[in-house]
Order: sequence, then structure tokens, then C-alpha cells
Amino acid sequence: MTFARRTFNRSLLATTATLALGGLLTACTKAPPPFKNIDITDAEYAKGFSLSDPDGKVRTLDDFKGRLVMVFFGFTQCPDVCPTALTRAIEVRRQLGPQGDKLQVIFITVDPERDTAELLKGYTAAFDPSFLALRGDDAQTRATARDFKVFYSKVPTGSTYTMDHTALSYVYDTQGKLRLAVRHNQTADDITHDLKILLGAG
Repeated sequence: MTFARRTFNRSLLATTATLALGGLLTACTKAPPPFKNIDITDAEYAKGFSLSDPDGKVRTLDDFKGRLVMVFFGFTQCPDVCPTALTRAIEVRRQLGPQGDKLQVIFITVDPERDTAELLKGYTAAFDPSFLALRGDDAQTRATARDFKVFYSKVPTGSTYTMDHTALSYVYDTQGKLRLAVRHNQTADDITHDLKILLGAG
């Protein structure tokens, strides 16, 4: 083998090794998924819940392993924010197509005084039979909302009252890890985009 040939082979090996190392470095430093919603993957709150479904069964986040979970706090007499969020969730499930069954939507009431189990069951079913409503007593509701950093308060309106509350949805991945916070003005398209990323990673 000539000197020139040996030099060429060494150069080729060095180039190949450099490209291979570059590929490894690229893989190790791969940018996080470009979520359109707020990435809260490392958040130290909203670790879970322990509340009753309309049939009286206590449900926790572990019950939904293997599915994405979208949690929203609201109340059945909410005039606009809650219906808008739940209607958006319907569209997200539709856009996911066959993967729509991998999304569990959970509605947690901040008004347990009026939102009975029966009322909640009918309310969520009117949007989508797969949606699940959860409730607790006053103390459980306060504790859960506090853990999720959700604000709510009773606002008198004549002889009755309404509720002010945080209008965020939270999304957990299929392993039960908190991943996203979804603003009220976020579109179904943006949410579907992010959920497809999470399903692909799952």
C-alpha cells in the first residue's frame, strides 16, 4: 500500500469517527420537544389527586397510567370558561383520531356545595361520555386546588353566587408525569400538536 493510500485511509477513518461522534453528541444534546403550550415537566406541584367520581369510587392519577390525562378545574354553573374548555377537549379528541381514546379528560369541581355527584355525571356526559368528573368535600377541594396552584373563590351575585377560578388545564403523560399547562386561549390545534408529541414519546 502506498504512502498516499495509507494517508487517505487514515483520513477516511478519522472523518468517519468524527461524524459518528458528532452524531452521538447531537443525540445526547437533542433539543426538547417544541411544545406550543407551557412545558412544566419539572414542576414540583400538581403531583396528583385523590377524589371521588360520581359513582363514589376514589380515583387517583395512577388509575389512568397508559393514557394522557388532561385536568381542568371548574363548576357546572360556569357560564363560559368551563364549557369552552370542555368543548375544546372534544375537538382535541376528534383531532387525535384513533388515539383519542388515549386521552382522559378530568373535570374537578371547585363548587362541591352545589355540584352533586349526580349533577357532575350528567354535566360531563353531555360533553363526552368519556369525560370524568371528580369531587371532594370542602377540605379536599381546597387541598387539591392548592397543590395544583389553582385559585378559586365564591362571588356573591344577588341571592346566589358564582365562582371565580383559574382557567388552566394540566396535562400528564402516559407515565403519570406532569408535562404541560394549557392556557384558556390555547387552540385545539396547538393542544393536539403537543399531545401527539407526548404519545409518540410514550
